[in-house]
Amino acid sequence: MREPLLQFTPRGIFCPKGNFYIDPWKPVEKALITHAHGDHARSGSQHYLAHHDTCALIKTRLGETNLQGIRYNEPVNIQGIKVSFHPAGHVAGSSQIRVEHKGEVWVASGDYKLERDPVARSFEPVKCDVFITESTFGLPIYNWTDPETIRENMNQWCASNINAGLNSVLFGYSLGKAQRISEFIDRSLGEVVVHGAIYNIHQTLISCGYDLKPVTRYDPNRKYSTCIIILPPSAAGATWMRKFNPYRTADASGWMALRGIRRRKSVDKGFVLSDHADWNSLLTTIKETGAHKIFVTHGYTSQFAAYLKELGYDAEEVKTAYGEELIQSE
Repeated sequence: MREPLLQFTPRGIFCPKGNFYIDPWKPVEKALITHAHGDHARSGSQHYLAHHDTCALIKTRLGETNLQGIRYNEPVNIQGIKVSFHPAGHVAGSSQIRVEHKGEVWVASGDYKLERDPVARSFEPVKCDVFITESTFGLPIYNWTDPETIRENMNQWCASNINAGLNSVLFGYSLGKAQRISEFIDRSLGEVVVHGAIYNIHQTLISCGYDLKPVTRYDPNRKYSTCIIILPPSAAGATWMRKFNPYRTADASGWMALRGIRRRKSVDKGFVLSDHADWNSLLTTIKETGAHKIFVTHGYTSQFAAYLKELGYDAEEVKTAYGEELIQSE
């Protein structure tokens, strides 16, 4: 029996023939990184290979490290294994990783979405024999609203707050969600102020050639009035947020589709906006790959794998080490 091209190990997805890992959760010699979120790009490995934009973002997060950049659709040979990176649509620089040996092709999706995104390059399906897919929102209850409708609703909410003399505080993960929110906001409504972590990523992306709308870095010594303020979820409930009084809060997340989570987060408004594929997008993608074998990772793995089996796929659940940052990066 032929050895699998990719294997699931305690350190992550491993390619024995190429001696590299994809998104390892422990330090390794050679790490191929799908994108710069902290649950996929971890510190400590000796060498990293990622899309050029992901490299810049990793450098912003982790500092100087041994990074090698690669363009989309640019094949590279690693010990006889043909590897290439392809747009995943999740966040800036996010990639699916294609691995080929002797005509057999595996694709590790990383995180992905099919929706339009003003910052991330649009997802491109990649034909393969074996597809490793995420399933963060792998239940039929998750079906996203068109982003244009979300944009209109978000601007209407901000406008109503401004008319009431209130600041609008929107929570979104620093990489990905924050940029989408910022690009959604109509600047005629007022100034957009962002947390320092979001500002640093904003500047990194501009240095990579992204044409982003202007933002202002939060200044703790300044009084803000009728502004749109974008903060990471970790800032919710922080005492320094009193400086924004009076204000209303909103969370932009795929989890906002669940009323229980909206109540638990104690926000005034929830926008169902995710950087992951919804139920229909997951099924569409799997069909378009043409893969005969599907491995289902982080999220609703057991439920989604079971449904794929009902459809006739050879599907298998895989346990991974992704944790809290998965919830924050949705």
